[in-house]
Amino acid sequence: MPKTVSATTGALVLTSCQSAPKNTATDPQLHLSLLSDTHVPGDRKNGYRGFNPWENLKQIVPEVAAARPEAVILNGDAARLEGLPADYQEVKSLLEPIASFAPIYIGLGNHDDRVQFEKAFTSPPTLKQSVKDKHVLVVDQQWIRFILLDSLLYTNKTAGLLGKDQRDWLAKYLPEHSNTPTIIFVHHTLGQGDGELLDSDRLFEIVQPHRDVKAIFYGHSHVWSLTERDRLKLINLPAVGYNFTDKEPVGWVDAIFRPTGVDLTLHAFAGNRADDGKKYVINWS
Repeated sequence: MPKTVSATTGALVLTSCQSAPKNTATDPQLHLSLLSDTHVPGDRKNGYRGFNPWENLKQIVPEVAAARPEAVILNGDAARLEGLPADYQEVKSLLEPIASFAPIYIGLGNHDDRVQFEKAFTSPPTLKQSVKDKHVLVVDQQWIRFILLDSLLYTNKTAGLLGKDQRDWLAKYLPEHSNTPTIIFVHHTLGQGDGELLDSDRLFEIVQPHRDVKAIFYGHSHVWSLTERDRLKLINLPAVGYNFTDKEPVGWVDAIFRPTGVDLTLHAFAGNRADDGKKYVINWS
């Protein structure tokens, strides 16, 4: 069972940049802003549980831009429910102030539509991996690597699946690209429920032998939590669009990655704001 680390916790590119910036400092750090579950609708007035996802993303974009991250990851469910073309046009328009200076990597969740997503966004060939019917990105730095997996199985249904081709690719990729701290992003939660990542156990079987893999970031549940399975850090990102229960924050996370860990700062602009601004220091095992 996961244990708590802190007492209190696919993909295409929207940018003209072809890869993430290289950090060559002697004591390297990489500053990313992490978003998940924006659920942006084509209808700007569409809401849920008293939240307006379009307004929420519009509100936080200036905050993220002011933080000046070197890149942004949006970890799935960019679109409201069905991945409609109008949804993606609104996402693209809202994110443009950030895309003007930093790459934005957008993963696929169960409320995205792969075909419509591809029409709205372009994928640099230097980042996209050859995995049949999946969008997998590898963002490779000199001292850290990010792998964005694609867990979209059916649009507007809850469960997710990596699938055999993607699992086989990962099992081959990891041993061939070792000796670099590696962070995995996937949209779906990693439990045993029917609405979670259906092959999560097989994902852990692939990842666990590779000590270079330090953490898995995921979304889907609209929950902010930091847990651990064996040595792997598991970070559940909060939703930007809305929460499912009042006890959860609505917001985004600023991340400073180091070779030895990551510093995470929660920016909760709605929902439960008790931990807004709180910093969490995570050291890799």
